[in-house]
Amino acid sequence: MKKRFYVLVTVVLGIFFLAGVTGVPAQQDGPAGLGQIVQNVGGAGNINWTTGTIEATGIGVPPEKAYGKPQARPMALRAAQLDAYRKLLEVTNGVRISSATLVRDYVVKSDVIRSQVQGMVRGARIIKRDYLSDGTCEVTLSMPLNGASSGLAQAIYPSIMEPEPVGLTPIAPLEEPATPAVPSPQKVQPSAPDSGVVYTGLVVDARGIKARPAMSPKIIDENGNEVYGSMYVDREYAVQQGMSGYARDLTAAQSNSRVTNNPFTVKGLKSDGPGKSNIVISMADAEELKAASGNLAFMKKCRVMIVLD
Repeated sequence: MKKRFYVLVTVVLGIFFLAGVTGVPAQQDGPAGLGQIVQNVGGAGNINWTTGTIEATGIGVPPEKAYGKPQARPMALRAAQLDAYRKLLEVTNGVRISSATLVRDYVVKSDVIRSQVQGMVRGARIIKRDYLSDGTCEVTLSMPLNGASSGLAQAIYPSIMEPEPVGLTPIAPLEEPATPAVPSPQKVQPSAPDSGVVYTGLVVDARGIKARPAMSPKIIDENGNEVYGSMYVDREYAVQQGMSGYARDLTAAQSNSRVTNNPFTVKGLKSDGPGKSNIVISMADAEELKAASGNLAFMKKCRVMIVLD
């Protein structure tokens, strides 16, 4: 009898153990999982910079007079959706564009951008819907940061990167030709020799310098000269995939398909700007990056990964 009891206890404990192993998710780093860069905005929702998504969860309660009636659930769902849209708009306005600006700065200045952002929020996708036992409904919405069809980048990047002039080139007024000045020898600066080393991407290790993610980060040298930023990229690539990817693990960033098989890895010396989204690298690394003209190709295609704490 005792033997059967011990066997039964062992089986029950085994079932509970397996349930704990298979039914409980692994410890997560924020809502989105281990190793991802997730930023909470005012408690309203999250920006996942690694996956390039914005999420917010709304809660809805049916009116007291509707409890127990068929219309209770639809009314709770509607209230939850409205709450989720409101929160998603709040999170979206808090997305950092550059070290000095947020989405709300562009929304305030431009009716066009405000309309575009609001339209993207209204078009957000419902990724989760839960009805609780007390009649409450929870709805989670998600919208992408990037993408030509529905991403936030579609509204923001055109304002950051002014389009190329289209049409005829303006004709300058005729002037008397000036005699070209002959530069003095001491003012002629030799161009940097092309090292011939062509990298397939850039990985910036920005851990330990309190750097923060942004849609339009800048990599600058110790003299403040821009090494990588909006002036280097093609707008179509930026809209489709963002100007940079973000990760927490250096090895994962170096093996990311975004930077392919031969990325140049540099160490960030410090972060700069009000939002800490500009990253300063050494003069030596900046010169190495600029030494091969072929490196401009991967910059144009936004093949950059930034590793943060």
